[in-house]
Amino acid sequence: MSRPEPDPTERLEPLLRDLGSSRTGLTSREAARRLVHYGPNELRRRGGRHWPRALGRQFTHPLALLLWAAAALAFVAGIVPIAVAVMVVIILNAVFAFAQEVQAEKAVEALAAFLPVQAKVLRDGRPQAVPAAELVPGDVLMIEEGDRISADARLISGGIEVDLSTLTGESMPVFRSADLADTGVSLLQARDLAFSGTMCTEGQARAVVFATGMRTELGRIAALSERVQPEENPLDRQIRKVSRLIALIALITGAAFVPIATFGAHLPVSEAVVFAVGLLVGNVPEGLLPVITLALALGVRDLARRGAVVKRLSAVETLGSTGVICTDKTGTLTENRMRVTHVWTAAGTYELGDAPVSGDARRADPALAGLASVMTACNNARRDLAGTLTGDPTEVAMLGAADRLGEPGAAGRLCLFHFDPALKRMSTVDERDGGTWVDTKGAPETVLPQCAAIMEGGAARPLTAERRRDVEQVVDDHARQGLRVLALAVRRLDPGQPVPRRREDAERDLTLLGLVAMQDPPRPEVAEAVAHCHAAGIRIIVVTGDHALTAAAVARQVGIVGERPAVVTGEQLDRMSEHDLDALLREHRQLIFARSSPEAKLRIADALRAEGHVVAMTGDGVNDAPALRRADIGVAMGRSGTDVAREASTVVLTDDDFATVVAAIRSGRQVYDNIRKFICYIFAHTTPEIVPFLVFALAGGAIPLPLTVLQLLAFDVGTETLPALALGREPAEPGLMRRPPRERSESVIRPAMLVRAWLFLGVICAVLSMAGFFYVLLRAGWHPGDPTGPGSPLHHAYRQATTMTFLGLIAGQVGTAFAARTEHASLRSVGVTSNPLLLWGIAFELALAAVLIYAPPFQALLGTAALTPDMLAFVVPFPFLVWGADEIRRWLLRRRKAAP
Repeated sequence: MSRPEPDPTERLEPLLRDLGSSRTGLTSREAARRLVHYGPNELRRRGGRHWPRALGRQFTHPLALLLWAAAALAFVAGIVPIAVAVMVVIILNAVFAFAQEVQAEKAVEALAAFLPVQAKVLRDGRPQAVPAAELVPGDVLMIEEGDRISADARLISGGIEVDLSTLTGESMPVFRSADLADTGVSLLQARDLAFSGTMCTEGQARAVVFATGMRTELGRIAALSERVQPEENPLDRQIRKVSRLIALIALITGAAFVPIATFGAHLPVSEAVVFAVGLLVGNVPEGLLPVITLALALGVRDLARRGAVVKRLSAVETLGSTGVICTDKTGTLTENRMRVTHVWTAAGTYELGDAPVSGDARRADPALAGLASVMTACNNARRDLAGTLTGDPTEVAMLGAADRLGEPGAAGRLCLFHFDPALKRMSTVDERDGGTWVDTKGAPETVLPQCAAIMEGGAARPLTAERRRDVEQVVDDHARQGLRVLALAVRRLDPGQPVPRRREDAERDLTLLGLVAMQDPPRPEVAEAVAHCHAAGIRIIVVTGDHALTAAAVARQVGIVGERPAVVTGEQLDRMSEHDLDALLREHRQLIFARSSPEAKLRIADALRAEGHVVAMTGDGVNDAPALRRADIGVAMGRSGTDVAREASTVVLTDDDFATVVAAIRSGRQVYDNIRKFICYIFAHTTPEIVPFLVFALAGGAIPLPLTVLQLLAFDVGTETLPALALGREPAEPGLMRRPPRERSESVIRPAMLVRAWLFLGVICAVLSMAGFFYVLLRAGWHPGDPTGPGSPLHHAYRQATTMTFLGLIAGQVGTAFAARTEHASLRSVGVTSNPLLLWGIAFELALAAVLIYAPPFQALLGTAALTPDMLAFVVPFPFLVWGADEIRRWLLRRRKAAP
């Protein structure tokens, strides 16, 4: 014989005894003592934030270290202005990056915002308002409608409706009562418990606190969010690789020049070292960090205009490498605007438009009037003084449908059995039409088992097994169309029968009136965005808490899946091993996870990342925070999302629109392309910077140095930066969203880029600049080995020759800038003038070159000399030759690609 469940009151006394409390609460003195023992009721980050260390990391970043080395070498070489300029770049970038880091990591602090400032408790036997941070276990909370609950507590009297969406994601309020005691269920499902951070939407109750601060369920989520650390993003890894490569190139060229100059050109060791230092500093791209920062900042600004707020600059690039989007359905793919579209009774299906149902239909089918009555009575939505319906979207939709079905008579509520997320139904006991009725609405799979009859032809007829299958078929048919279906049923109590006080007594022997089908229409722009994703090779996985058929129908309507997607329910996912989940994700490209929990989102994100995918995950609840932090890109809803989700995410959508996610991915791809264009532009100048020194060294001094160290530095720092910055603002190439996603391991520097930069563009620029150098010297009558030093007859011609090399480098730089604007497409396809910032940058570059060449102070500093018109005419074709050669190369590549 089974042992009966103990009375809830009997179960409460041991808890009060264990907590050392009573129904009248604690004394102020005891509460103060416990506050010292348990600590404040706050959510906190373990260890705090180490501000000096975080700031110090910005100064010891790999590229920052390379720039520090460049500054130090410039000081050694006695080039103080260059050293100071490099240090300014380091400081500005460090401060900017540190500010971004501070703004990006606030998930736990946002969780704390769910705790109210004040709480009402019983202290010293009377009600008091105390700071929520001073609540301790054993306190008795007084909870009323509109209160945000301040700690985890067990109800000791009364009953309340609680919005648990911040913890469970469930949109409907749930009923919690001191008279309900559950065993064998999770804490969040226990009907006698209330939790920190949730909201009381109706009723009054008293509850004894049993957990505060980090020991609450909210604290557990905060601790989980803290433990789930986001990994280093792909861009940071790529920058580190680029920095190492640049450092290696600079060190090799600098170190190799010393023995070559000493033994080949017979230079003194001290002079060879000075040349090597200049070469080293010249090979360090001081503009790399500013250009990357600017490109990312511009991407952030553009995305903010489109409705996506990006909180971490490097996340813009990560968006561009996204290969999988795990998206919710409600509010992201759909408009989150419920409307009843169909009503089904035993007599048939009625399509509800804006006009009321005809009187003939209502007279022919009495079940319609019954449906209108249940829609109105079993409903907590209300119409305000202005006539606007307010409340849960589903219940608002039901009231609107009731208005179109007819005019139900007034009903007086006698009892309410709140919506239970486990049972998925709600019931009321109401007086109307001269009798007492039980009115029930809920998910068909939970209401149908409670029904014994169905309303047919104005009379209740037995609900046979065959008739049940017919009703279930109607439910499935509606769900396949993407409609949410609710079943409505009634039972009239016998005259004199007492009002049932237990749910089990009320929700039995019901008569099914019919089904109500509601639609949350897909956003009109989503289908096009999904098509762009498919063209770009981006996989979309729907992860939702909705019914499997409904989720599949909506996904099918917007083009995410075809006719036969793989649908996995939350229960099926829970039974899967990690190996099974990995196999599922590999074998099925069209996937829908229905009735999924937030923990399921975390599992899915981990599994996809383990397969090497870059994952974007959408979410809106507190319980989505761990998954949002785990994903490469956490995308929170700005309108419907919680503060915690917004803070834990990387991107916040101000319009909750899936199309905005796709726009963000497009922008990320564009930014990544522009970073690669800039790096190609920088690397293309390595070869022409090294060649003059190699020519001098390998000639054994017979050929004078074609470019001085100071001219090299002026070229590298002064004229290169603005065009490089402009390339970070380059418009997208055609076909950007028709390329497959990049692999997580793909490097920003590819062998083809190095060949193009060093051995194609770089060689052309080097040949042209050296041609200008020899053009001036040979016209002046120079022969190899002739002296060109100060006081010699050829000294002025030599200064003009080095100036020609300097100007030739700048002219080649202009051609390289136009060539680097596209990787495969022709320049005409993107427009010669489509990047006005580049045109201004080139204009500034040429103006600066004129100043450095013709201004006497700079002539004395850099060793330049004024050039004659014929020399300038010799240099004019250089940009067109560089750009034209690369245009032909790209044309041949396109032709070869199109040949098959």
